[in-house]
Amino acid sequence: MEIYSKTDIGLERTENQDSVWGEILSPNACAAVLCDGMGGESRGGLASKLAVDMVSKRIKEYFNEDLGSNAIRNLLITAVVAANSIVRGYPKENEDEIMGTTCVAAIVYKKTAHIINVGDSRAYQLFCEGDDECIRQITKDHSHVRELVDKGIITEEEAKTHPKRSKITRAVGADDEIIPDYFELDLNDGDMLLLCSDGLSAYGDDLDILDICFDNKPRDCCRKLVDYANDNGGHDNVSVALIAV
Repeated sequence: MEIYSKTDIGLERTENQDSVWGEILSPNACAAVLCDGMGGESRGGLASKLAVDMVSKRIKEYFNEDLGSNAIRNLLITAVVAANSIVRGYPKENEDEIMGTTCVAAIVYKKTAHIINVGDSRAYQLFCEGDDECIRQITKDHSHVRELVDKGIITEEEAKTHPKRSKITRAVGADDEIIPDYFELDLNDGDMLLLCSDGLSAYGDDLDILDICFDNKPRDCCRKLVDYANDNGGHDNVSVALIAV
């Protein structure tokens, strides 16, 4: 199992408000956390760093190879809840100050991926089915445009250029209580799990992402994906974490 990550400011932003962490936990397990902050001045960057630090700390402290699936699920949920408390409770200069972050995190243990998300940072599975290379979005965006698509008001294609496509409906630090989504799936040899911020997903094409990941060695994929996002304009910070089974 291999794990790699990279974050980049992009070409248009003056600050990188993304944070990412990835680490091998044991011979059979690794984990990654990726957050995309929101807030004025340096608040978004602070929120994402606080969340990544707390979630990664909890994972490193409490994960062990005796944990079953339900225990890993609970570990991820409680880690995000703890991050929400930290971000929510961080001192602010005024009550109206915005400070929050998306969060997508994964623990892969014995080829089973345990994934949690809040906001619109995503997890994708990249895999082969017969002779075909495939990409599948695992997480579901907590966003305004996702709700419009689900209601049939706009199409998937229209969502890509909608003026409110960056408006999220759930974030770490936004409310006193947080409800993350949890996903669990089995991976096969040769599969990859990709975590990314919307600096990649909102400005790239899934099939291009698929080609980059399968056309390059895992250790080169994160850099190639960041370069791809910047070649498409670099409109946002971009962060990626890749776990190769």
